[in-house]
Amino acid sequence: MTLKIISATEILFQGEVASVTLPGQKGRFTVLNNHASLISTLVAGDIVYDFEGNKESRHIDGGIVDVDKNIISVCVS
Repeated sequence: MTLKIISATEILFQGEVASVTLPGQKGRFTVLNNHASLISTLVAGDIVYDFEGNKESRHIDGGIVDVDKNIISVCVS
């Protein structure tokens, strides 16, 4: 899957990941390969993703996520 984390001014991360856990409005949720399409708001918290076999994280203050066809696009504030 491809994860893209972007802000209004820059690309914060772009790469192939095995999983992504996001801080959703109604709780944390994990996206895996071939996940159903969805759009969700995000709250302050950490995005945790498996990148090249290592867990990495990035703190966000909120945003939105769009999951479609193994592309996870996260727009952060």
